[in-house]
Amino acid sequence: MLRVLALAALVLAGSGCALNRQLAREADARVERERPTALDCDRADRCAIASPYHALIEEARASSRPGAPVHYVNLLERGEDALLLRLHLIRAARSTIDVQTFIWADDDSGWLVLQELIAAARRGVRVRVLADQLFSISDVDWFARLATAHANFEFRLYNTTFHKARAGGLDLALSIACCFSRVNQRMHNKLLLVDGQIGITGGRNYQDRYFDWDQTFDYRDRDVLVLGPQAGQEMTDSFEQFWQHPLSVPLTRLNDVNRRLVAVGGEGPLPPPASIRWPRIGSMRDRASDAGYVRAAFAARALRVGRAEYFSDPPGKNADSEQAAQLSGRVAALLRNAHTEVLAQTPYLVFSRAAQDLLQELRERDPPLRAVVSTNSLAATDAFYVYAISYKHKKKYLKRLGLRVFEFKPFPGDAALLIANYHELSGGGQTGRVSRQGQTPLKQSHGLRVGLHAKSIVIDRRVAMIGSHNFDPRGDYYNTESGFIIHDRAVADAVAAQIERDIEPQNSWTIARRPLDGPIARINNAMSTVSAALPVFDLWPFRYATSYELNPGCEPLWPNDPGFYDCYTSVGDFPEVDLPLKTIYTRIITAFGVALEGVL
Repeated sequence: MLRVLALAALVLAGSGCALNRQLAREADARVERERPTALDCDRADRCAIASPYHALIEEARASSRPGAPVHYVNLLERGEDALLLRLHLIRAARSTIDVQTFIWADDDSGWLVLQELIAAARRGVRVRVLADQLFSISDVDWFARLATAHANFEFRLYNTTFHKARAGGLDLALSIACCFSRVNQRMHNKLLLVDGQIGITGGRNYQDRYFDWDQTFDYRDRDVLVLGPQAGQEMTDSFEQFWQHPLSVPLTRLNDVNRRLVAVGGEGPLPPPASIRWPRIGSMRDRASDAGYVRAAFAARALRVGRAEYFSDPPGKNADSEQAAQLSGRVAALLRNAHTEVLAQTPYLVFSRAAQDLLQELRERDPPLRAVVSTNSLAATDAFYVYAISYKHKKKYLKRLGLRVFEFKPFPGDAALLIANYHELSGGGQTGRVSRQGQTPLKQSHGLRVGLHAKSIVIDRRVAMIGSHNFDPRGDYYNTESGFIIHDRAVADAVAAQIERDIEPQNSWTIARRPLDGPIARINNAMSTVSAALPVFDLWPFRYATSYELNPGCEPLWPNDPGFYDCYTSVGDFPEVDLPLKTIYTRIITAFGVALEGVL
């Protein structure tokens, strides 16, 4: 069957799914006719708004010396802050804006940022956007409109399937059969770079749930804003490498976009989403242009640091290339230099074999390294199939690797702040009280769920790594990743404090072994060990570890504390999972899906 699919894919690739060059020439001609070239501004600064970050850029440039760079850094923990600063920097751009992302949704935030980028292009700023094809913009009409937006605006898609912007299910199946190693490699980088000097990178894509704007499910994520001459050059070089790569395809080299262009043209500006919430759009736009607000809330709080290294895999990375090991090797070197503690946060707790060997090496030191991991529970994750692999290896992670694991709750106690903010900006008014640390977590009556998406490592409270890498096999071998390694105690302390907030009892369950009291418990433990070692048929239902909730009146304890079981109560392997099928599917993947570990 696979041979048939591969043959069909090759036939399609050589015929109807190849680039229609005549259609592309006609589309190019139409874009050339319809795309505006007039500018809204005739000033040298392209009518950029005043920004307090301009002064910080000059300060960093003036203070930097060879071998002693100066950078300024803001950690962006709140989604709304991350969106506001993006809009502010776009409006403050004087020459160039480069954007790179894994997801670009056609929702409120996706539409808003595109509108701002096109407005910048009309001022005279050169704007380039590069998005991975797999999850970016579902409407071909949007792509046609973007192709004709302005002469200063260009949008490209990375690693397209059969020369299409939107590939259907059959297209994807055939491309997997034909060229799996290429399809499996995605551009997971996230970057907004303005004037080649100031950038934002981290975990966030362009979709409402990354900016606390979704009504049902939002992400707890992290970005970092970094400015300075050395980091600016590193970000510029990386983006240019991706932009010029053959995998980055202009819209007029995609057949479905070209058919739309030739048939009806660009048809004007992007229409707003049908369910757009104008009050929060207006509020965001007003604050983004308020230099005083941006100065007080962000620029005045920027941390001055020295060494801030931008890391990025090169385009075209895959498991068989030498490039695949470069970033992973860099992370491994940092971890081997750790002395006392590693704090890690990742939405998907699945380690490659090399990572497991390294973590075991760190555990066998004398004294062993303290390794803490903040990750998602099954109830909080939007990827149960990945959680299933983590669930299979939980005993190994806790016992052999010595990790202290905390799983994020779907309704964390401090999420009430996010809910109140959402209602206020949506014009619905603030509802409910804000839960405080130590109180019973507030349950959201309107059902807003939160999932962890931040990806960070803090080493000895002196080095922080913030980026797109999930520290999993996909990030090691297949996806291209990006972010910053910042060698600064103040930044490391700040990231560590946020991770420690996320593992507080109101926000996360503690994962610990079940007590081994009595012969039945010991038999269950032995059977779970045998079952987890099987590549398939890992069906034993009673696992080594489970989730624990802190009892009222108790202080938080580590699982190895003698008093742990007096102060914690088991809440089961999958607490607060409200969809029974999610639990069933998870157990099926745990039992039979280990071969998919690298792909997932």
